[in-house]
Amino acid sequence: MRNIMTTDKVAILLGILLLHPNFGVSFVSAQNTSRSYTQVSSSQIPVPGTGTKIDYVGDDFESPEWRFVHNMPKSSSELNERTYGPMAYSVNRRWSEGPMRGQPDVLKVIPTPRNGLPGSTQSLQISTLRSGIPGRNSNDVQQDDLIMNINNRIGTTIRAEELPNCVVRVYLPEASLWENRSGPHFGIRLGVRTTAEKPREGLFAIGTQMKTEPYWPGIWIHFKSETSRGVEKDSAFLTIRSNTRGGDFPSKEIPLEQFGWWTFGMSVSADGKIHYFGKPGIEDLTMQDHLSSQYPYGYRAERLNSFFFNICNRNNGQTWSTPFAIDDPALYVIHSSRVEQLVERKIAYAERKAKASAARKQSSTKRRR
Repeated sequence: MRNIMTTDKVAILLGILLLHPNFGVSFVSAQNTSRSYTQVSSSQIPVPGTGTKIDYVGDDFESPEWRFVHNMPKSSSELNERTYGPMAYSVNRRWSEGPMRGQPDVLKVIPTPRNGLPGSTQSLQISTLRSGIPGRNSNDVQQDDLIMNINNRIGTTIRAEELPNCVVRVYLPEASLWENRSGPHFGIRLGVRTTAEKPREGLFAIGTQMKTEPYWPGIWIHFKSETSRGVEKDSAFLTIRSNTRGGDFPSKEIPLEQFGWWTFGMSVSADGKIHYFGKPGIEDLTMQDHLSSQYPYGYRAERLNSFFFNICNRNNGQTWSTPFAIDDPALYVIHSSRVEQLVERKIAYAERKAKASAARKQSSTKRRR
């Protein structure tokens, strides 16, 4: 007997589909995307790790010469409007101090923790002691920033319609090594910007104007310490920053058995929405690892500026943060032709500059002879 789809059955089926979190949303993944990809619907979600990897940005920490130049004191403009120069930076010029909150106290290359990416021998440890305003113990939770500054490195921001996305592996150490504090410990963040209507500024200013507005969506790793009231066993969980009202909300629990390597990613779609991904292990992200999609603060992202990391601790001058490690942070762009051309020009300019410098040195040596 032929099955007949009645109106009631159709209504029930449609109701089930509408309740499914991915109904009406399609995903762009590495399996169906290549350099020749030319069109993506604004409703499609770029899976982080999709498109062309921009090797001019990012790091694998494998160079034996990797080093971070800590120019202290660290900046703290968010807290006291003070920016101390020169800013701290890595010698490969791929990383910099954050002017708003300053650099982590420890940024050092370590042997890659077990079960890391195949072929990886080194990762970057991130930890801090004196977060907050330099020389002042506030005894509350503060944070430091490590910035992978896409804009400075390439010379441009990445447009939302170019579908940029970022991926990183993060190592969550065993529970005994965590700072014994329930709350946020580590953040994986994007620096994006939009155009928003803001009140005019000035003594006699009235009305509003359209202004560039930066904001920083991300994924936060929180710890739940067994020494906290009502907590029976150490664990962690993820929160998303943020919903349309600017509030963080919980996303995924991380039991002790899943401490170790995790893969996180974030992407920007053509409609300005931010998409969050995460899963235990080191495997590439897929649509099954989608945590959430949001318009943080009610904004639609127009451009991507940076990919960065926060490390938090209680700023009392005595308590070290949890020692996290990261590996292979990377930038991908689906519509990458413009970005690739800019990178090629950057590399060509650096080569010409190096040749000119070598020629000057050679000429100087001959004159001395």
